[in-house]
Amino acid sequence: MCRFACVALMLIHIQFFCSTNTASSKTYHVYFLGGQSNMDGYGYTKDLPADLKQPIPDVMIFHANPSPDGVAVDGRGIWSQLKPGHGAGFKSDGKANVYSNRFGAELTFAKTLKELAPNQNVALIKISRGGTSLAIEAAGNFGCWDPDYEKGTGEGKGINQYDHFLAGMKRALQTRDIDQDGESDTLVPAGIVWMQGESDAVYAEEIARAYEANLKRLMDLIRATMYADDLPVVIGRISDSGNHPDGKVWKHGEIVRAAQASFVKKDKRAALVTSTDDYGYSDRWHYNSVGYLDLGKKFAQALWNLPQE
Repeated sequence: MCRFACVALMLIHIQFFCSTNTASSKTYHVYFLGGQSNMDGYGYTKDLPADLKQPIPDVMIFHANPSPDGVAVDGRGIWSQLKPGHGAGFKSDGKANVYSNRFGAELTFAKTLKELAPNQNVALIKISRGGTSLAIEAAGNFGCWDPDYEKGTGEGKGINQYDHFLAGMKRALQTRDIDQDGESDTLVPAGIVWMQGESDAVYAEEIARAYEANLKRLMDLIRATMYADDLPVVIGRISDSGNHPDGKVWKHGEIVRAAQASFVKKDKRAALVTSTDDYGYSDRWHYNSVGYLDLGKKFAQALWNLPQE
């Protein structure tokens, strides 16, 4: 019951922001970035080109503090100008950010969007956690995005990644002046970027075969939370480094890949980024810096090329 109340409250927030406008306020196009560790990002900031080592103008980000399941609901974060350090190891206490030496797809995603539409202001909401699954049976010790997944005790009982997502979205969207210029801003939902599926591909075949239905359910929920049931969605196709004695890190990866493709085929407002097959790896699970630079660019291009209606 609490989850549905939270969703309703957030819809009110978004509706308010989308209708608020003053002569001097800014309009920001809002993109949600979510998933597991390849959305967290394992690129090294030392590998960034010079133009990405600086804050990106007219791009704000709310990066919610990554939290496990079974703890008190989190979602802490602050709006700040996008700069390197929003990769694995990033933390926030809701008052200040602690940046890491890693980056993900967010930098080139925002940069490419700005190149495609120079006059648009961009706002990113990033909520991700490494190892998390869609299927309850694949949660392991990392966490699960299924709203019905229950774990923990006390005030953390029943808290999962979806609960942390709702809390993060609420915190992000109830901030009226995200760029701290003294004027309320208008936030317009613009797209969803999802990079996840590896954890659902490592256990049993039936878990992998449930991925399409689980993905559709979650994307529908996120779209509803962002008050747009036809909001564009871009999915990053999972890939495999092959760095495993059995030849595959993700035993049922092909099933999940097929599920991702099927979801996109059935949804006219969704696209699949497949360039991940060409990326190098920094370890058996994560892309290298060059891969993340390309991934963000491909995400932005895929969103841009989706039909507008």
